[in-house]
Amino acid sequence: AFAERRPIAGVVTGVVKGGLSVDVGVRAFMPASRSGVRETADLEKLVGQDIQCRIIKLDVADEDVVVDRRAVLEEEEQAARRKAFEELKEGAVVKGKVRTLTDFGAFVDIGGVDGLLHVADMSWGRVAKPSDVLKTGDELEVKVLKVDPASRRVSLGLKQLQPDPWSLVEEKYKTGDRVKGRVTRLVEFGAFVELE
Repeated sequence: AFAERRPIAGVVTGVVKGGLSVDVGVRAFMPASRSGVRETADLEKLVGQDIQCRIIKLDVADEDVVVDRRAVLEEEEQAARRKAFEELKEGAVVKGKVRTLTDFGAFVDIGGVDGLLHVADMSWGRVAKPSDVLKTGDELEVKVLKVDPASRRVSLGLKQLQPDPWSLVEEKYKTGDRVKGRVTRLVEFGAFVELE
């Protein structure tokens, strides 16, 4: 397993100085930094758990074995992300969670893959900044607009789940109708009025 860099099964038996003791058929040491947990307090939670790990140091003479769980977890995560990316289809409607907001849009986690919801695709109305519409942690449904396998980029849309108001303009508004609106901008030659 060491020579082939193959993951092996182990059982975490206890917390020791600098990490954890793991039974992989023989006693092995797993440094805290290679455990896959961020907080030292969470090391206790691993005790008694079955884990997959990789042997990163093997000294038969000294019976010294060091194992790494984090590398295995990262590889599993990458494989899951790759699979999720390959399964994405343009036009699909998926659930996502807003991870970060920027000036030009929001990055949304759609099952291990990050997609960009551009500010122009958030609403049919004008959006000054993404934080006016969304906040970090929001859960929402979005439409997959484009999947670019070469750059591994995914473009998402929110407004595309609503009917385009322009498609109904001719039915809803007739020349000569009196309608209520909100003045959104004044310019030298007139005023822009938002009807909806």
